[in-house]
Amino acid sequence: MCAPSASAGKSSAASLNVFERYLTVWVGICIVIGVAAGQAFPASVKLIGGLDIAKVNLPVGVLIWVMIIPMLLKIDFAAWNQIRGHVRGIGVTLFINWAVKPFSMALLGWLFIRHWFAPYLPAAQLDSYVAGLILLAAAPCTAMVFVWSRLTGGDPYFTLSQVALNDLIMVFAFAPLVALLLGVSSITVPWATLLTSVGLYIVVPVIIAQLWRRLLLRRGQPAFERAATRIQPWSVAALLLMLVLLFAFQGDAIIKQPMVIALLAVPILIQVFFNSALAYWLNRVVGEKHAVACPSALIGASNFFELAVAAAISLFGFESGAALATVVGVLIEVPVMLLVVSVVNRTQGWYERTS
Repeated sequence: MCAPSASAGKSSAASLNVFERYLTVWVGICIVIGVAAGQAFPASVKLIGGLDIAKVNLPVGVLIWVMIIPMLLKIDFAAWNQIRGHVRGIGVTLFINWAVKPFSMALLGWLFIRHWFAPYLPAAQLDSYVAGLILLAAAPCTAMVFVWSRLTGGDPYFTLSQVALNDLIMVFAFAPLVALLLGVSSITVPWATLLTSVGLYIVVPVIIAQLWRRLLLRRGQPAFERAATRIQPWSVAALLLMLVLLFAFQGDAIIKQPMVIALLAVPILIQVFFNSALAYWLNRVVGEKHAVACPSALIGASNFFELAVAAAISLFGFESGAALATVVGVLIEVPVMLLVVSVVNRTQGWYERTS
């Protein structure tokens, strides 16, 4: 079922819509607009930042829901009945997502941010940067995985069942895991705020999306597909608008420390390549087919950056290093994942070699 490597490589960019294909470009434009707006209209930006209830910024809360719900709408929790056919692949992905990625990112953050890169970063933000990296790694990707899976000819039933399982685990494991890793990193986080973030940005959107999904499916699958396609641009538009706000608040830090984004990208890049390679290899070791190994590697490598950004803002604020670190994940997500897609497509022959 996995597409031949040559054709898959040629069709990767073409299979993405215009927002997905140029997401990094849009993020770059948002950086420029946001920084410029923050410098030109500081009072207005500060006013927006002050519109919060219980440490949840209202404009950002609305944008997060508009961003996440169209993505969660795609998830079919009925795909659970497919898990039995992909037990080994499911096991590998769960191992990477919950036992390797968050802990390895905490280690990378400690090495790079608190030690090797510390002289080149604002000292007051070091803990916040590490916290942002941990938040990014503790949230496995959901919606974009469907795009990456399609580009590799991945098994759609495996992808659906794995995403559904990860979403359920996130409801219960995200807060304790983040609290544990931040505690180990000597970063204090209020449990109430963390649980509020989980409720607002995982539980409630999942419930709304699933109720909406059922309502749409009553009108038939074609009607559901049309609705899902129509509202998908809302997600990216909300993401881009939120990034403008983020960079408006981060403008001074970026102008004074332009290398911060590049330095924060290093542990994220290492994390992506390490986890995707490990998941891909482990699937080969346990004997999973290539059509399962591809999405498994991609799910293991990518992040639910929308949730990470939302949690970082709720926990540490707009102007925090944590918020900036999670946004760097957005900046590099598409080009890096397209590179991983290309690698798994081109190595299909090696993967299926028995000798």
